[in-house]
Formats: sequence, structure tokens, C-alpha cells
Amino acid sequence: MPTARPISSRADARSAAPVYSRLFRTVLSRMDPEDAHRLVVAGLRLADRLGASAAVARLTRPAPSLRTRALGRDWPSPFGLAAGFDKGAAAVLPLAALGFGHIEIGTVTARAQPGNPRPRLARLVADRALINRMGFNNDGAVEVRSRLQAMHRRAERLRAAGRHVPVIGVNIGKTKATPLEEAVEDYRFSARQLAPWADYLVVNVSSPNTPGLRQLQDIESLRPLLQAVREAADAATEEAGGPRAPLLVKIAPDLADADVDAVADLVADLGLDGVIATNTTISRDGLRTSAAQVEAAGAGGLSGPVLAARAEEVLVRLRRRLPAEAAVISVGGVVDAADVDRRLQLGADLVQGYSAFIYEGPLWVRRINRGLAARRVSSGARRA
Repeated sequence: MPTARPISSRADARSAAPVYSRLFRTVLSRMDPEDAHRLVVAGLRLADRLGASAAVARLTRPAPSLRTRALGRDWPSPFGLAAGFDKGAAAVLPLAALGFGHIEIGTVTARAQPGNPRPRLARLVADRALINRMGFNNDGAVEVRSRLQAMHRRAERLRAAGRHVPVIGVNIGKTKATPLEEAVEDYRFSARQLAPWADYLVVNVSSPNTPGLRQLQDIESLRPLLQAVREAADAATEEAGGPRAPLLVKIAPDLADADVDAVADLVADLGLDGVIATNTTISRDGLRTSAAQVEAAGAGGLSGPVLAARAEEVLVRLRRRLPAEAAVISVGGVVDAADVDRRLQLGADLVQGYSAFIYEGPLWVRRINRGLAARRVSSGARRA
């Protein structure tokens, strides 16, 4: 189980922009969390249709000093949005205007599925955390592929016009109705559909919300799965005439240290491109929220600052174990630029966030990018 930690006094002092804080406190926090999420996404898409994204992007574009090299390509910033916020590639470019260096869509499954029954998302406000049991609700690989195709055409026009365009990752998982013994073909189908439209591809075997899924993290199951996805993705991108999509695997924080080492060794043995660490946790240790409220929130994956300590432990372990050319994308508990910078100093190639986005608002990534840029200027001045 992960070693959780409560929010530090520094984190308590960190606050979102006053306008968003007031909106969250008076409106969004009183709504069902999933309804609030849909409202925010609808607002972003409406602003984009009205032409506001260009103005927003001018304010939020990452500084040139943040450009990062990883997975064989340039990233506008080392900080991006984790999978789960935009499951179906419905709002990639509106989100891009906020300044993310990359956006990971999904989790996408081979077949469309509604996910688990609602309510399936809960806020633990005292911990600035979330519990979700969404269950990979999405429109399926074929529909998401068509959206990615349309998005790429528009992205190319924006790039030609000098606009900020982030790196786009695609996270794939197992369809709930697919038996575990048929999981390999399920993932292969998604890889064939989506790899040609992904700047990188992620195999998600670590969500706690699909029955049996985490069993696929066992090395005996994981090896043939990753080999099959690698072959399917490479064949699909070659047939499409595009570049190979780097392949990563996303793991849970609840893995024992020995299992983290085993995954790292497998990634090295197969020549995969990296690991995303970590997903949400099934642990409830270290929370300040009352036990009754936590119990009422129900089962699911916990995310937020309480996950930071274990995420850092797994990051350090992976970085020591993996070959230098394998990337580590660290996710779990980052709130501000100091958190992101710490992950980079610990060896992460890239960093992702999600839960803090809900609490900090749409200008959160702008604050992180500005903080990172200021830290790089300060670091350069000290070296000089």
C-alpha cells in the first residue's frame, strides 16, 4: 500500500485564483462533481467556438525556456494534463489553449461503454482530493479515432499559424465486458485504431475501477500484452505512413516495490519507451477528511496531494532501475510549480496533473508554467 501523507502547511497556503475560488465555493462545489465537470468542459468548448481560445492562448502559452526533449520529440512544457479529464478527445484544443505541454486523452476502450453507475465521482475538499470509480466511460476506439483525425487537421492549421499545440497522448484500457483471457486482443484493437493519431500511446493496466484489470500488472500477463500492443501499434503507424508512436505503461501506486522493479525490468527487456507513474490508489491512509465522509464517498481510486509521497517513491525507484533512454512521466499529487520542479529534479522527464485542476481552475497550468520558467531563470542566475 502507498505511504500517504496529509496536505502540508505549504499546500494549505496555496490557493486558486480568487475568482475561480469563489466560483468553486459558491457554485461548482454544490453541484454533483460529474455535472460540474461537464459544465466546465462545455464552457471551454463554447469559448473555443466563439473564438476566445486565441486570446487565451496568448496569455497562457508556455515560455520558450520550458521546451523539453523527451520520447524523441520536443514538448512545449514538461507539464501536462493526465488521462481522465478528456476521456473521448472532445475538448483537446480548448484545453490546449490553457497552456498544457501535453494532453493525454482517455482512457479509451475498444468498445463504447457507459462506465459505472452514478454517482461515481466524489470530492474530499479538506484534502483537495478526488475519489472516482468512473469505469472507463467513453465512446469507444472507432469514434475517438474520428475525433482525433478531425482534431489533428485543425491542430495542423493552428501550428501553421504559429499557435501553441501540445503533444497528444492516447491512453487505452480494457473494455469491461471483455474477459481477462481476451484482453490482449481488446487492447490490440484499440492500438490499431488509435496509434496512428497518437503522439504517444499508453497501456493502462492500473485503474482500480475495472474488475480484474490490475491483474494485468502481473509480469506473466503484462509481457504478452505489451508485446502485442507494440506490434499492433507499429503495424498501424507503418501502414498509415506516420512515425512510430512511443509506447508507455501506466502503473498503480499500490504495487509493492519489488513489483515496481519487475515492471521496470520488463520495460527495459521489451525496449518500451517508458512508464507513467502513478495512477490512483485504493488506499485511504493519511486523509484529513472524516472517516464517515470517506466511507460515504465509496469505492474507487483516490487522487490528490495525499498521493504525492508514494508517487515520488515510485518515481525515484523507476529512475534508478530503468535505462536512461526510458522516460518516466510522474503523476500524482502535484499542485504547484514547486511540486512539478521537484519531480523533475527527482528524475521525471515529464509531469502530469489532474485533481488540482478541479480545485485550482483554468489558469492553474499558466501559474505552473510561469513558476517553472521563473525557477529556471533563477537557477541560471545562480549558476552564473
